[in-house]
Amino acid sequence: MTSVIKVDIPENSYQIIVAPGSLDQLGPQMASLSLGKKVLLVSNPMIFKHYGERAIASLQNAGFDVVHYSLPPGERYKTLNSIQKIYDTALEHKLERNSTMVALGGGVVGDMTGFAAATWLRGINLVQVPTSLLAMVDSSVGGKTGVNHPYGKNLIGAFYQPRLVLIDPQVLQTLPSGEFRAGMAEVIKYGVIWDPQLFTQLEASKHLDQLRYVKSDLINYILTHSCAAKANVVSQDEKESGIRAILNYGHTIGHAVESVTKYRVFKHGEAVGLGMIAAGEIAVRLELWSKSDAERQNTLIKKAGLPTKLPVGLDINQLIDALQLDKKVKSGRVRFVLPTQIGKVLVTDQVPTDIITQVLSSFSC
Repeated sequence: MTSVIKVDIPENSYQIIVAPGSLDQLGPQMASLSLGKKVLLVSNPMIFKHYGERAIASLQNAGFDVVHYSLPPGERYKTLNSIQKIYDTALEHKLERNSTMVALGGGVVGDMTGFAAATWLRGINLVQVPTSLLAMVDSSVGGKTGVNHPYGKNLIGAFYQPRLVLIDPQVLQTLPSGEFRAGMAEVIKYGVIWDPQLFTQLEASKHLDQLRYVKSDLINYILTHSCAAKANVVSQDEKESGIRAILNYGHTIGHAVESVTKYRVFKHGEAVGLGMIAAGEIAVRLELWSKSDAERQNTLIKKAGLPTKLPVGLDINQLIDALQLDKKVKSGRVRFVLPTQIGKVLVTDQVPTDIITQVLSSFSC
């Protein structure tokens, strides 16, 4: 079954195609967009081993001239140094302004390839082919690209929309269980901030922690509803001047956790899950959200097999300091996305530091 979701942005609209087996249609789908013939496919060694040859064969059969580059896997390599290596390959292959970079991989590959495409020759075509659950439901859609700075996550980047997002659910079969669980955090996020029906569908499932226990129709529901939620928000606010800020639910503290632990302890989705627990508890203490809804959220996070405690010895003061380096800080105030009911949130910079400290201390090991 094929689902097509439109991201309706003036002058930058594109489609998200969700279809089993669609990886083999990458070439024809790109050809239909009248893109230039030169393509740089960026991946990582493991993803390329599984799917690189299929993607390249589809592109070559459609008449594209393809070269590929593999990045080391992991958030620690999401740096300007890695971007330089993509540039070097683009230069060697003589990519032109009508050429295309294709991101075949998870969120790290997608973010870096997107930033490279946004900045090479001041912007060339970008196609996202996400292979992780997190990338499928979140990072491949909406045009956020970038790399990390040693003192903060995604501090260097650009908004740059792809020409196409092609999602093949079948590639999840080779996704490690830990990565699947990390992606489920973003799915739960959409249920909390936007889609109460998605939330109840997740509650009805006995398992969320391993793909083999999640029915294929629920996977398709998750992909289409999560992408539709993000497409709806991004279509209203492309560059986070308004409603798009709600997509950062769980990310404010999540990013701080990643930064303080040097991106070596938690996967992005795991940190987001911790951030959602913290944001939910802050909302409860500020009497914005009920304890029962907070428990419903936390139960889903546990069901997804995600961590629910900060690691032993993590310095809470370091976390508080890291929050000040968040991209969303405005006039020195940290902005939080806080839930008010399942499916609705608000954005506020009126969270007292002592409340944040108390909450973080409450779920430290």
